[in-house]
Amino acid sequence: MKALTLVIRKYPLSVLCIILIWYLSLFFIPFKTPLNDVRFIDKWTHFVMYGGTCSVIWWEYLRSHRVLNGRKLLLWAWVAPVLMSGLLELIQAYCTTNRQGEWLDFAANTTGVTIGALIGWGMKWSGLVKAKRA
Repeated sequence: MKALTLVIRKYPLSVLCIILIWYLSLFFIPFKTPLNDVRFIDKWTHFVMYGGTCSVIWWEYLRSHRVLNGRKLLLWAWVAPVLMSGLLELIQAYCTTNRQGEWLDFAANTTGVTIGALIGWGMKWSGLVKAKRA
């Protein structure tokens, strides 16, 4: 329980983004809008959701840590979101009646996570985000 509290305290926006992705992926039923006529709009939505979430994870990590741990970042800011994406697509395919799991959604999610990680590296090396003082 202490570890969960620490994660929520250090990464509140990341946790919020992840909860939002789970809600939108499993419970939210999209409604009709004029954007439905845009080709691949749902794939762009997946790309932005996962790219944004990964960028937020990086931003919060960089704000909280003075020293970069490449393995932790690879695990929590790339591998974990990609695995979560695949799990959600499988849940949509096999455990819901109002959603479908799609390989192209998974590809869009993975592409978003990868671009988000590249943005994170850019934030690190540009000096855009500074670690908070203890």
